[in-house]
Amino acid sequence: MKALPVEPSSAALAIGSRIRAARQSQRLTIDQVAESTGLTKGFLSRVERDLTSPSVASLVTLCQVLSLEVGALFTQPDTHVVRLAEAPKISLGGKGIVEQLLTARSERRLQVIRAVIAPHGEGESELYAVDCEVEVLHVISGRFVLVFANERFELDAGDTVTFPGREPHSWVNPTDTEAVVTWTLVLASAR
Repeated sequence: MKALPVEPSSAALAIGSRIRAARQSQRLTIDQVAESTGLTKGFLSRVERDLTSPSVASLVTLCQVLSLEVGALFTQPDTHVVRLAEAPKISLGGKGIVEQLLTARSERRLQVIRAVIAPHGEGESELYAVDCEVEVLHVISGRFVLVFANERFELDAGDTVTFPGREPHSWVNPTDTEAVVTWTLVLASAR
């Protein structure tokens, strides 16, 4: 069997920003990582800025100290683009509302929903809850009222409210103009 000729890529593989992000997320300084790995601060700084490539041995040691899998540095991030014009319409209930899912359908950690609410549009007459850990409502334009059992929040464009996802609530657009909001739902973790 004849081997296929493979041309090497001249594109540099940038792993430094991932190494830096892992270090910073653990609140480690370059000094601390240098001490733990036996590598110099200058070398680590150059690696993080993609000015030099570490040897395999140095990379393995660095990944062990940062609790990273070596392979994770070389994988492409799972990135999805959803164009507003192509975002699927969904319906969570209510009158005078058009909702679109802005996150990929496959996303299981959170969902972002864009809602356009007609004048005097309203949610369910009975308070309802969503099965998620946290809800974040952001008003892009117009006015919007978020209703809880014992409280109402009158929100204007630019306002944001965060609340427990299982808190019963409803909503209304009390004005003669359209309102646009986003709901961000941080989904309940799989048990």
